[in-house]
This record gives sequence, C-alpha cells and structure tokens, in this order.
Amino acid sequence: MIEKENSTTVTKLNVGIEGFDIITYGGIPKNRSTLVTGTSGSAKTIFSIQFLAEGIEQGENGVFVTFEERPEDIRKNINSLGWDIAKWEKEGRWAFVDASPMVDQETVISGDFDLGGLLSRIEHAVTKVDAQRVSIDALGAIFTALGNSTIVRGEMLRAIFTLRKLNVTTIITAERETEYGPIARFGVEEFVTDNVIVLRNVLEDEKRRRTIEVLKFRGTTHQKGEFPFSIVPERGIVIIPLSALELKQSSSNVRISSGNEEIDRMCGGGFYRDSIILISGATGTGKTLTTTEFMSGGAKNGEKCLLFAFEESREQLVRNAIGWGMDYDKWEKEGKIKVVCKYPEVASLEDHLINIKDAIEEFKPTRVAIDSLSALERISTPKGFREFIISVTSFIKHEEIAGLFTSTSPTLTGGASITETHISTLTDSIILLRYVEMYGEMRRGITILKMRGSMHDKEIREFTIDGKGMHVGKPFTNIIGILSGNPQHISTNEEDRLKNMFSDG
Repeated sequence: MIEKENSTTVTKLNVGIEGFDIITYGGIPKNRSTLVTGTSGSAKTIFSIQFLAEGIEQGENGVFVTFEERPEDIRKNINSLGWDIAKWEKEGRWAFVDASPMVDQETVISGDFDLGGLLSRIEHAVTKVDAQRVSIDALGAIFTALGNSTIVRGEMLRAIFTLRKLNVTTIITAERETEYGPIARFGVEEFVTDNVIVLRNVLEDEKRRRTIEVLKFRGTTHQKGEFPFSIVPERGIVIIPLSALELKQSSSNVRISSGNEEIDRMCGGGFYRDSIILISGATGTGKTLTTTEFMSGGAKNGEKCLLFAFEESREQLVRNAIGWGMDYDKWEKEGKIKVVCKYPEVASLEDHLINIKDAIEEFKPTRVAIDSLSALERISTPKGFREFIISVTSFIKHEEIAGLFTSTSPTLTGGASITETHISTLTDSIILLRYVEMYGEMRRGITILKMRGSMHDKEIREFTIDGKGMHVGKPFTNIIGILSGNPQHISTNEEDRLKNMFSDG
C-alpha cells in the first residue's frame, strides 16, 4: 500500500552526500523516484552507488540494479572510495540485481516488451534485505534497442509505480548526449520521474569542471543553479554549495600583528583578527616576505598558522624565511606553523578548495595564508575561480580566523589583476606593493588601499628589504601616478596645490 504524504509538506530523505542536503533543503523527497542524468564521465554511477552507501551508514539498506557493469566490476571500481560492497552483501545490507548483458549473447526482442520479470527480481531483492533505497543504473540501456518512446514511457511508469508501492526511495540514472541539450535520450524520462538532477562534466578553456543542478523537485523547493563538485577518495562526491553561504559571521575589534611593526602602524594598529587581507604586487615586490612576516607574527604570539603555497616548494620557503631571520622548521616542530605546498596543476580548483577546508578544520589555525591566488587562477575558468574565491573567503570568515592572500599584478609597475577584480570586494584590507622608477633606479612602494572599519595611512611609502625583513620608510614626495604604473615627477608647489585641492573637495 502506498503511503500518503502530508498535503502541505513533502518528507525528505537525508541523502548523506556532502553538500547535497544543503542545496536540496534537506535531501531527496522520500519514497519517490529521482532521475539522475548526465553525459559519459559525469559521475552518474558514483552518485547512484553513494546514495546507497550513505544510506547503509545511516542504517538504511539498499538494492543496486545494474544494466551495464557487472557486479564484480562495480565492487572493484568502487573500492578506492572506501566502500566495501562485498562486506555489506555478506551482512545482508546490500543486494545486486544483475541485468547487465552477456558478452557473447545477442539481445533479441520478440513480441511485446515489458519489465515484469525484472521488477519481480527487484521486489524480491528489496524484501530480502529490507531495503529503503534502490538505485537503477542505467535503465535507459535496456530501452535503446526499442526506439519507441511510447513503450519506454509505459514501462518506466510501471517500474516507478511498483517501486513506490514498495515504499523505497529510488535513483534512476540515464544518459544524455550533450551537456546542455535534451535532458535524456528518449525525451520522456524527465516527465515520468518525480525529480530530476543533472550532472555535468563541462569542458571550457581546455579545463573540465563537474557541476550538479537540481532541475525539478516535485512538490518541494531547492537551491537553483549549478553547483561545482568533486570526487574525493574515501568520501565520494563532495558538492560545494556556494549559494548556501550566509553572511552570519561575527566581527571582532581585536587586532593582531601583521608581523611588521611599521605595517601595523600604517594599518592603524594591525589587522582585525577575523579579516581577509589581500597583498597585491608584481613579482619580486615582497609578497612572499609579507606572508612570511604574517606567519612569524602569529608564531611569536603563540598562535597556530597555516600556509598554503602554490608557487614555491617547502625547501624554498624555509630557505627564504631563514634569510629573513625566521625559522619555519623550529615553528613547525613546536606545532605553531603548518606548511602545505602543492603545484596548482596536480588537482582541480574544487579539489584544492576541499583540501584547504579539510586542512583548516584539522589544524584549527588562527591565521591562514594562501600564496598565491594567481597561481590557482591559471588552472580554472573565470566562473570557477570566482566561485572558489567566494567559497574560501566565506569559509575563513565563518571560522573567524585571519586570512591573508597574495596576487600577482600583470605588470611590474602597476595595473590590477583579474584576481584583484574577483576578490577586492570580499576583502577587508588591500595592501599594494609596487615598483617605482626614480632617477634611473627601481625602488619599492607600499600603500594601504583599503582597511575596512579602521583609519589607516593613505600615503605611498618607500620600503626596503634586507636580511631582517621589510622596512617601511618615508612617503614618496613629488611623484604622482605610482599606482597606475606611470610615475611622474612634479614640483613641490604643484604637489601642495594638488593636496589642497583634494582636501578641499
């Protein structure tokens, strides 16, 4: 007998896939059918298997119906994700219904086609293990030879009715030919099922990016749009629910040191404890030094600091720090600093984001630095990078820790990078490091472009670097156009006139 749902609410089943229950406001509608569609390589099979695996972890047994892969192949392929299907089978918590084709057997359809025999096998398996979840991967394979959408629709309706009568929640996967074309191959699957989820594996600018979209949830609400996801060993699919981020983090008036007393004075007493700081400058202007001093300031104060380096190896960072009188090795042994070095190309941007979050949750730092965002930008699409920036800054703010990011300017003497465009509105402070050409030599300049919630030094000051770090000196005088990359010398009278004009305005 079919259970009747409340007339005003739809009961949802907590799926267990990380991030999925956030974008669906609680999970998949219970005791209903959900179509999961996508092109080859979009992770449909993994989704359907993880749906059962997460259910078993919650005490809900499952049945997996396979039309393409043999059960023994599925057991082997899925081991890397940490799911021991063979063990669950022995415990009576998982059952296979093998409808995959025999290699040496040709499929011949004679007379009227129906799924009666298969549905009887599914019903027997559900009863045998007392299943609450069923995954069918992929039902469309058996319909391919028919070429008759009327028969497909009728048999799918029959299957869905039978499964609903068994009071199970069902995932049905289906192939589609293009990422943004028809939802499924026969054009009827999405209308027959109660819910539709679309998985994509889009190639853009020679980079692959997986996303998930809830297209239809009959009778209930969900987050709209596409959400990036990745497949992580031992965890399976991990979805990054960007639109679910909320601006609920608290703000603190507590100041922390940048690690450089002169920069602290320029910032009005240091950075706020839960702020995001962007250090922007051309290569060689001192971004890594500023990051090292930021780590040093925390370590000397007994704080835990976490550094993600995407451009230099650990050996290079340690050597550079020693050259400035700072000992990363000593601080690491004392548990004050953790350095994570990875080249951006070894993983997708989504994987890097997940790894960053995991490292923060494990190490529990009070300071985090990423050097540099520009290195990560080159492995992503503009949309993917923008979503990464939003997610990582929101996560760090939510954890109420200080975050310092660096970005590389495209020219030596000025100009804004794409990175700055993406992150400038999300940061609390922006510090610009610039080369300044004066009298036939290159000097360095620093200015606080933005310091949210605090007074700060608005002048462009010269700084030098030696074996003890960065030393900030006097403001540049009689020069304009430094930040634009076009410095020009002016007279003292002209400088005074300009200052008076802007102060009056």
